Amino acid sequence: MATDGILAGEGGREGEGRRALVTGLRGFTGHYMAQELQAAGYRVYGMAMPGEELGPDVYAVDLCDRDAVARVVDEIQPDVVAHLAGIAFVAHSNAELIYRVNVVGTRNLLEALDQGGHRPTSVLLASSANIYGNASVPVIDEAVAPSPANDYAVSKLAMEYMARLWMDRLPITIARPFNYTGVGQAENFLLPKIVSHFRRQEARIELGNLAIARDFSDVRMVVRAYRRLLALAPTGEAFNVCSGHSHSLASVIDMMGEIAGYRIEVQVNPAFVRSNDVLTLTGSRRKLIDAIGPLDPTPLSETLRWMYLA
Repeated sequence: MATDGILAGEGGREGEGRRALVTGLRGFTGHYMAQELQAAGYRVYGMAMPGEELGPDVYAVDLCDRDAVARVVDEIQPDVVAHLAGIAFVAHSNAELIYRVNVVGTRNLLEALDQGGHRPTSVLLASSANIYGNASVPVIDEAVAPSPANDYAVSKLAMEYMARLWMDRLPITIARPFNYTGVGQAENFLLPKIVSHFRRQEARIELGNLAIARDFSDVRMVVRAYRRLLALAPTGEAFNVCSGHSHSLASVIDMMGEIAGYRIEVQVNPAFVRSNDVLTLTGSRRKLIDAIGPLDPTPLSETLRWMYLA
């Protein structure tokens, strides 16, 4: 069982003397993942899209460029890999790009890791709880049958199936994060949009279906879970990463009203209501906790306050 106090050896830290590769390092989650791994003693390398800010140990790589991915993996020779890169916005307008990046890009990475000269001890692939779709059970565990309801979710499920082709050759773990947020997430995501309206003291906000409920986590908890999963002996299993509690959009507005000290006028914009919206996503974290040990979720109100005051 992993805990935050894992030692790699006598007097050492978990990642001491080990190399970690984080794809999507310049993305929202990648930034926090790098900090989490560095704090555990890893030397962190990253892949970022061409045109993004680079820096020491960060390589510009398009995951869809098979040869470029292979070259960089061969140069880094990572001991652990956190594959976070991908199209993460459910309503992204380019379906072809969603599939190319999330499926083909992941395949290119797995092929490079398999054919490289250094075998990693753990490869974590970030999938999504969106694969469950509109599940008919109140709390979703990993045994619930997938029923993806949009191209993003289909691409993530396809990525999981594709990854099975490599599980006899690579030590793979699949993470299925439910919704999560934090400082630095783009405003085209729901909670940062809401927080930014309150920070600007806007009188009105346009939203979609207020009844939608999501299991929201703090990004700092999510990367803590990812890092602990990387420290396990991988078995090819999938793990939900979630808080175990869901909050409706209306309740989030109420929380932010208390934090900001005023009430905002909410207008429902039909353009923001998708016919295939997943109405409720609440996850079971039992399997995750059994594997990695206690992982206290940050109350959503605290995460929202952190974002508001940033």
